[in-house]
Amino acid sequence: MSGVIVTNPPKADPEDVGALAAFGVATVSEAMGRTGLLGPQIRPIQQGVRVAGTAVTVLGWPGDNLMIHAAVEQCGEGDLLVVTTTSPSTDGMFGELFATALQRRGVRGLVINAGIRDTRDLREMGFAAWSRAVSAQGTVKATGGSVNVPVAIDGQVIRPGDVILADDDGVVVVPRERARETAERSRAREEKEAAARAAFLDGQLGLDRYGLRDRLKQLGVRYLSHEEYAGERS
Repeated sequence: MSGVIVTNPPKADPEDVGALAAFGVATVSEAMGRTGLLGPQIRPIQQGVRVAGTAVTVLGWPGDNLMIHAAVEQCGEGDLLVVTTTSPSTDGMFGELFATALQRRGVRGLVINAGIRDTRDLREMGFAAWSRAVSAQGTVKATGGSVNVPVAIDGQVIRPGDVILADDDGVVVVPRERARETAERSRAREEKEAAARAAFLDGQLGLDRYGLRDRLKQLGVRYLSHEEYAGERS
């Protein structure tokens, strides 16, 4: 497999990335019409951490981390490395040495659609990572691939320079052209949720706040006493 390493791709504005970092993955995905999620199989190796950065993408061969080495050179302050393979892989393609090199360059974290190892070391050094698998299985450095090209994870296309936001709930990609708009929509959604939260704390029910009693009626859902229910079943 031959490939290409693309240098200096366009990136989302750092201010827009910072604005998106204030919101959770679920909020941002909802703000984009429930899109952008990289799927439930990509899970964090730590808890209580949220990061946002601009994507540096890697497409490599399963069980081969050569192109991650090539990608390190293309990474800089505020980036987040996104790695996937040409076919499914759970081998431990990334570990503490890679994280050390990336941390030195100001990289904010890793999303890998494959395996990761040295997870205790990564947590201790504060390097945030999300992966498909945790595996001690080693890899080779033998096959060409590509860096900073569009890649796909769980049907979502990630382009170099797009915004990646990751937290305990998973990972979402925001197209770089939509970063500012999505941050504004996320802020509006959080304000709406804050109002609902206050109402719930005051005792209001979601059934009433969202007008769901009529929906239940339209769907033919009935309220029955225990005696009425038992009578219908006898």
